[in-house]
Amino acid sequence: MARLLPLREELLRGDTRPLYLGWLARVSEGEFDAEEPEPPRPAGLGALTPAQQALAEFLLLDPDLVAAAAVASPELRSPQAAESDVDAWLATQTADALRAPLRLMLLGQPLAAERRLHGEFLAWQRNQHPMIPRSDRRTLAEIEAGVEAARSLRLEREREARAAKEAKRQAEHARYLSTVAQQADRVWDEIDTLLERRTGAAYDEALQRLQDLAEALQAAEREQEFRRDLEKLLAAHGGRPAWMKRLEKAAGKSGISALPVRERGHHRLGPDARPLRSRHWLVTSIC
Repeated sequence: MARLLPLREELLRGDTRPLYLGWLARVSEGEFDAEEPEPPRPAGLGALTPAQQALAEFLLLDPDLVAAAAVASPELRSPQAAESDVDAWLATQTADALRAPLRLMLLGQPLAAERRLHGEFLAWQRNQHPMIPRSDRRTLAEIEAGVEAARSLRLEREREARAAKEAKRQAEHARYLSTVAQQADRVWDEIDTLLERRTGAAYDEALQRLQDLAEALQAAEREQEFRRDLEKLLAAHGGRPAWMKRLEKAAGKSGISALPVRERGHHRLGPDARPLRSRHWLVTSIC
């Protein structure tokens, strides 16, 4: 509820967007017929403040209904235009007109002074910039007719955002794999060090690094190098049951036997140790 607190000040400053959102909430409850005209349409419906966005969520408003209503909403006036209005209004004020709010400020009531000044300024501003005449207001049916188009636009934007996010993820992953391939010797040493610890956590981390290394070297077209160094690794650590169990479990997930097999007291690559059909080569392909 704290997110809604700024609404009071926004209303006092003449922002009627919260009131329009309240009308849309009544629309959602089916309180009006199709020919009901909309209330005075405020500017900036397409750029709600955080508090107004929180209000829309609190009222469970369909975002596509809000977007459809915002199509005909003019943009908020620029800060420069607002400052110009303030200067123009001040030029019309006499000393007597400003005396009352100044007195309130000196008596320790700055909020009351601000509300009074702002109310008078808004009244002047409405005369300078009349609201949309009633004849130009849309009916509820006209607003609802745009909901489907707003929904299609929102879904398309969401798809584009997901595609951009995935493209970014893939680019970052490709850079990571390139780094791993460039540091392959160091990664093999790190895997060897992890396996020397003989703990479950170390074996899990070693398997993850082995998978990353397999994918990185496949991308770099260095599969033979990976096979050679994997055989060396298993010659040194293939006698660790917990480690081998993890490799065998990884192989079982895809049903592909791509792990080296034990033969005559040492390990070598089996006859089916060839580039795999899936994206991850060798160990990564079986996880």
